[in-house]
Amino acid sequence: MHFKIGLCQLSVTPDKERNIKHAKKAIEEAAQRGAQLVLLPEIWNSPYSNDSFPVYAEDIDAGGDASPSTAMLSEVASHLKITIVGGSIPERFGDKLYNTCCVFGSDGKLKAKHRKIHLFDIDIPGKITFMESKTLTAGETPTVVDTDVGRIGIGIYYDIRFTELAMIYAARGAHLICYPGAFNMTTGPLHWELSQRARAMDNQLYVATCSPARDPGAGYVAWGHSTLVGPFGEVLATIEHEEDIIIAEIDYSILEQRREPIVSSTCFMEFAYSIMLSDHSNGLLVIKIQGKSSLHETTTGRSLQAGRHAEVQLSLM
Repeated sequence: MHFKIGLCQLSVTPDKERNIKHAKKAIEEAAQRGAQLVLLPEIWNSPYSNDSFPVYAEDIDAGGDASPSTAMLSEVASHLKITIVGGSIPERFGDKLYNTCCVFGSDGKLKAKHRKIHLFDIDIPGKITFMESKTLTAGETPTVVDTDVGRIGIGIYYDIRFTELAMIYAARGAHLICYPGAFNMTTGPLHWELSQRARAMDNQLYVATCSPARDPGAGYVAWGHSTLVGPFGEVLATIEHEEDIIIAEIDYSILEQRREPIVSSTCFMEFAYSIMLSDHSNGLLVIKIQGKSSLHETTTGRSLQAGRHAEVQLSLM
């Protein structure tokens, strides 16, 4: 399969109605330029702040007037006959708030909803302090969705730092992982591109990211640099921090070309540890990291002794 993807790096303002109209215009431009899949930024309809999340949150399940942002995405996807990975917006569900990405098919129907699993809590003295957990609730479910443009795994911002999530997506046959993300000016220059290339290279698949455009006057300043990375970890397309739209090509036939000479999934088990991913009837996927020899973590002083293992459990329901 060969198609074009559009990454819409949008400016975000306190005017929600303006943000929705602006996003619609960008999606339409990307489609006009040939994009069959369009990716929006993290929190594109609201300022990125704990004060704003409750004010701008929408009831996605109710739809219609209760969720004007997703109503627009559904309408545009159906009208243009494209797939939209709708960045993320604050979602209100009962008495909880989530950072949520909605995926709409070319028929305009909601195909998947991913709630950010790993909340962004950071405190670097003199640099940045932000605690999403003050207002948001963490999601519990990895999201893989079949679309007209292949099988896509979804992560949001901080989810990209956790290789286990990307491994689950690769194990479940994803061709591409989309990460809408608003990395900041402290960690962005150090880790944004590095994380994308690592997830793509480790799992031999495509990674697409989309950031808001940088606004130096905002309370939270995004790094920008929306990017498409290929299955060898190569940067295929990227932009700087200004508002812009990337149109780039994805060719899934390259996945097998890249995987054939370096079959990391089979070689992996022959090293000093093994990772076993298994589905369970209770909806949990368990990742077991089994030590075959002493493995030392010098940064923490801990070690994984032979015959011992660690487990990570994630809901698949």
